[in-house]
Amino acid sequence: MDKIEETREFLKHIGMPKAQQADICCYVILAMAGMKPDMQWKEASNEWIRIHDIIQFANSYYRTTYAENSRETFRKQALHHFRTAALVEDNGKATNSPNYRYRLTEETLQMLRVRDTIEWQPSLRRFLHYHQSLIEMYASKKKMSMMPVKINGQDFSFSPGKHNELQKAIIEEFAPRFAPNSDCLYVGDTIEKDLVKNVEKLTELGFEITLHDKMPDVVLYREDKDWLYFVESVTSVGPMNPKRILEITEMTKDVKAGMIFVTAFLDFKTYKRFSEDLAWETEVWIAEMPEHMIHLNGDKFLGPR
Repeated sequence: MDKIEETREFLKHIGMPKAQQADICCYVILAMAGMKPDMQWKEASNEWIRIHDIIQFANSYYRTTYAENSRETFRKQALHHFRTAALVEDNGKATNSPNYRYRLTEETLQMLRVRDTIEWQPSLRRFLHYHQSLIEMYASKKKMSMMPVKINGQDFSFSPGKHNELQKAIIEEFAPRFAPNSDCLYVGDTIEKDLVKNVEKLTELGFEITLHDKMPDVVLYREDKDWLYFVESVTSVGPMNPKRILEITEMTKDVKAGMIFVTAFLDFKTYKRFSEDLAWETEVWIAEMPEHMIHLNGDKFLGPR
């Protein structure tokens, strides 16, 4: 096994994510340890070095062709994560200082030096005992940033982001006020596309199930009124414009229930950006003013057309 693969195996064992087991990350560890292809791990060192030195080392001893303008890639893909995982440390200088340096921590250096000995496993266990793996750390951070939401009485989580923040508001703030006692038949997530999808009920109502990118962001059904609410969650694209109305109408040509078209925005500022694109006889709901609706023309405030 060559030095690149041995380094990749080391990164895997200490719990680095797959992206931080890439070749560029291996070259960083090798350069920081001063490990040339013909050296043994017991010869590893941890001198203070710059990203420039890492690039030069990789190009000189491992025949890579990294340019100086790839420094930010080294920083973002490898060094930033290695520092979070307690593999490397910096010298505390300002990041734009010419004297800014990195080096392997003493713990990392000792693990590498015993890489080929019987001390390797105890050294690895000791490191993992005192330091949470980066995979666990990032998974925990992701879990903490998820947004809990109760849909149809069940607990779900939206992944973070403005689009899902607005969808959460639609379900928790819009629906109880303007679609009371409704069921959510469909809602997507920026990661899990079909978070809720009641195919049986949609089919029963005459809805033609289509590809995800044609579905409205949120579909609510109010049985006592026999109303379907099609709600678009708009933070950057996709309001209820005439083209969107035609697409949804085509999907629902066999639906007998009354249909209400709603564009939801997080704030009035975003609404103003899209106000000229909105179709007539649709509704607008703004999360920062949850008690109010804007009705675009027509003789009814809220109801199927």
